[in-house]
Amino acid sequence: MTHILAIDQGTTSSRAILFDAEMRIRAVAQEEFDQHFPQSGWVEHEATDLWSTTAGTCRAVIEKAGLNIADVAAIGITNQRETTVVWDRHTGQAVHRAIVWQDRRTADYCGQLREAGHEPMVTERTGLLLDPYFSGTKLRWILENVEGAREKAAAGDLLFGTVDSFLIWKLTGGRVHATDATNAARTLLYDIRKGRWSETICDLLGIPMQMLPEVRDSADDYGHARADLFGREIPIRGVAGDQQAATVGQACFQPGMLKSTYGTGCFALLNTGTTPVVSKNRLLTTIAYQLDGQPTYALEGSIFVAGAVVQWLRDGLKMIRHASETQPLAEKADPNQNVILVPAFTGLGAPYWQPECRGAIFGLTRNSRPEEFARAALESVGFQTRDLLQAMRDDWAGHGADAVLRVDGGMSASDWAMQFLSDIIDAPVDRPEVLETTALGAAWLAGMQIGLYPGQAEFAETWALERQFLPKMEAAERKTKTDAWKRAVEATLAF
Repeated sequence: MTHILAIDQGTTSSRAILFDAEMRIRAVAQEEFDQHFPQSGWVEHEATDLWSTTAGTCRAVIEKAGLNIADVAAIGITNQRETTVVWDRHTGQAVHRAIVWQDRRTADYCGQLREAGHEPMVTERTGLLLDPYFSGTKLRWILENVEGAREKAAAGDLLFGTVDSFLIWKLTGGRVHATDATNAARTLLYDIRKGRWSETICDLLGIPMQMLPEVRDSADDYGHARADLFGREIPIRGVAGDQQAATVGQACFQPGMLKSTYGTGCFALLNTGTTPVVSKNRLLTTIAYQLDGQPTYALEGSIFVAGAVVQWLRDGLKMIRHASETQPLAEKADPNQNVILVPAFTGLGAPYWQPECRGAIFGLTRNSRPEEFARAALESVGFQTRDLLQAMRDDWAGHGADAVLRVDGGMSASDWAMQFLSDIIDAPVDRPEVLETTALGAAWLAGMQIGLYPGQAEFAETWALERQFLPKMEAAERKTKTDAWKRAVEATLAF
């Protein structure tokens, strides 16, 4: 029993990763699933796809590693956050497709709540803004729009959960309906200071509180995966939302430490310690992790489209066949063209929070080719990150935010993108040896909880640098580029 099985249930695929006793990756299994876009700005998943790909990759990774199920000591779970699932507690069947974090269908309702003056109260309790990004208004939409759902929920027959909670329920055969504090903090329903669901907000949104899961620590007892799934019962001992798990995996345990993860979206978190910091720049106050009942807080900036912009080049425009083609294309782009892409495909996130905004491209010429599109796509991620970090440093002024940005996620493997990021934020960018920091964070939580892995301090010492990117861009060029980006954003918002 020397291995930890990390489940990493993401927006476009489910993955299972086996870590050995030294926290090294032994094997990886991955399976993509369909995305559903029933209307503009709507994004859905079949809940059955989330479950079947998770269970399938768990079995596949154990077989791939050539291990016996007896070698697996515990399970850690990390997941796409805010995505909302409502299911029947008797049958386990979802009453509607899962509504994905990117979905914007509740934008008008969020606007009504803001106009009615509710946002200050919601922000004070949850650290969040009234935006369709979060789970609460998605849950309300399901109750309002699925026939019979509100009546069944009131009768106690329906359960709500973010993806972690749904997977725990399925893994344990319906014995455990729970979530961790990091996922609860993303629902718009959880009071992050009092550490409990907010009755006031649930009443405001019309959500029966008996639907909500029990909130536990990020390293805690979440029951056992049932024996018929894998051959024997396996304890589930670690749970964290994907960005918080990456924060843990990057060992950002000290106040001021900063990480940014580049997956479908981009998410930057700044550890602010045991005191929640209220943002003056429309960043989110959230829980980075919770251990032994003590939450550690963070400021977070959320970019909705990062790696997804490369998927758009591949699947939408058919300009590339593989994501890896973007770097060589960007390197060949015409330096005399200044094509700027504002990838607001599902609105703009922090620090703008404009859900109705849509994407735009500026600076096109007759000579604009896939090379220029690729460069603009990669640069857009750097520009958006710069916006986030400037807001964070302003909010954290006087506390001494770390000057170094630790990065992870699929796009961080691109040397070109990371060098541009360092250039445009004018700060060092550290890429670790282990890029699978999200899964590593989930594995460490579970492994630490059962005593297989070390505590925080010793774990932090294992963090290893693969490459550091240092800024090379001249200040004048940086200013020219960032000024052009700001004009492009302003024009996009105006349109």
